[in-house]
Amino acid sequence: MAVLNSFMTWIFRSRLGQIENFKHNPIAVQEAIFKELLEAGKNTDFGVEHRFSEIKSYADFARRVPIRNYDSFKPFIDKTMEGKDNVIWNREIEWFAKSSGTTASRSKYIPVTHESLEECHYKGGKDMVALYMANYPDSRMFAGKTLTIGGTLDNNPLNPQGTARAGDISAVIMENLPFWSYFVRTPSKETALMGEWEAKIEKMARETMDEDVTCMAGVPTWTIVLLQKVLELKKAKNITEVWPNLEIFFHGAVAFGPYRSLFKELIPSEKMRYMETYNASEGFFGIQDQKDSDELLLLLDYGIFYEFISMEEWDNENPEVIPLSQVEVGKNYALVITTNGGLWRYKIGDTVKFTSTSPYRFRISGRTRHFINAFGEEVIVENAEKAIQFAAEHTDAMISNFTAAPVYFDGSGSKGAHEWVVEFQKEPADPNEFNRLVDEHLREINSDYDAKRHKGLALIEPIIHHAPHGLFEKWMRKRGKLGGQHKVPRLSNSREYLDELLEMIQSAEAQ
Repeated sequence: MAVLNSFMTWIFRSRLGQIENFKHNPIAVQEAIFKELLEAGKNTDFGVEHRFSEIKSYADFARRVPIRNYDSFKPFIDKTMEGKDNVIWNREIEWFAKSSGTTASRSKYIPVTHESLEECHYKGGKDMVALYMANYPDSRMFAGKTLTIGGTLDNNPLNPQGTARAGDISAVIMENLPFWSYFVRTPSKETALMGEWEAKIEKMARETMDEDVTCMAGVPTWTIVLLQKVLELKKAKNITEVWPNLEIFFHGAVAFGPYRSLFKELIPSEKMRYMETYNASEGFFGIQDQKDSDELLLLLDYGIFYEFISMEEWDNENPEVIPLSQVEVGKNYALVITTNGGLWRYKIGDTVKFTSTSPYRFRISGRTRHFINAFGEEVIVENAEKAIQFAAEHTDAMISNFTAAPVYFDGSGSKGAHEWVVEFQKEPADPNEFNRLVDEHLREINSDYDAKRHKGLALIEPIIHHAPHGLFEKWMRKRGKLGGQHKVPRLSNSREYLDELLEMIQSAEAQ
């Protein structure tokens, strides 16, 4: 394995020169990507409709092609999923990455082309390793196995008899990996892609617990569940007793901060390292390229052309959109992408804040709308409002106000949850039934929440507190936010608002 480690290290380091090129020549690289994408798309239905062949500049492109979110781009994706070729890309699209839904759809299906797999997602994986090796030349990562948790795959829901398939982006990536990769990873592909999560975690733990795992890659939520199962089966106190050579966890999808202390408890090793990535269904956008930093390097030669909308323009019907060359450090921007996956001026809903423009580094600052995504469940405000309205209608209740936030894992092995504070104008006839219906309806309308709630593997049932009358008004007044222009934040990925409200409830009960 020492020979393999040396060989693989050499292979991955060969990408460093190209990374340096886009770091030092970002605008030229983006202009080249822009031209390549227009050429690839000019004879597609989308390209003909928007007259790509007449576009000579970025200004022409911005005038001809409107900004779209998923719901407005969905008709083009649906035609592709139904089996029509050459709608948004000039090659057959065989894969669709399933992601959490929008107001109109339970799930989103993002097209994944051959080009986006090879030149974006896989290139991102290679660059992730290349940058890690550059920072830690003493790494022995390839002397052991890499543990990865995949998602699940299914038939294309709009054309079940067709050849195209749909699934989590991790599953799509894993299904298409080259054969040699299975010599350096664990568990088996069959186990990693199992659909029933309880059985999957059990089998993954049994397959991996006796391997020499040196590297892990995945979402913190499911990784914690797996590590706890391994410890249970091995009757070990911590993971270093099971995998003494473990050195790196490549993580993404949810903020890592709330999990850091728990990982340190599970893996109490001074040599353990953590590296953040930003790989979404739509593309691989960023990698932590510096030691001990929470900044991500924007990846510029991946077949993605970037545009940005400043925070002040988010809600405008016709917002001002700027290219990479015009962004400023410290400002919040909504991300707009045109990609080799067939997405054209697509607003993905994520927001970023640049920390540097030489090279372009950033932090993920959130979403354009309030959300909870502590465990990969991606619950948006519309989900919450529909669930609470459904529960109120079926329990003869009336809602005045509400907010919700996550309950994060702690070191005791407890599960995550969503905790709500709800103020009623009219209390529900059956409070327990109200709570059950909120949870049940959220599971019906959000597939990612449903997956995390399945058998309580990552999320248990929500905790719902009934607030005394007038609590939210007092809280908004206390914050100096009382007035028609100020709204109660429905969802938050941190507990700042919720903890303030819970303190006020406890204070009221003590009086």
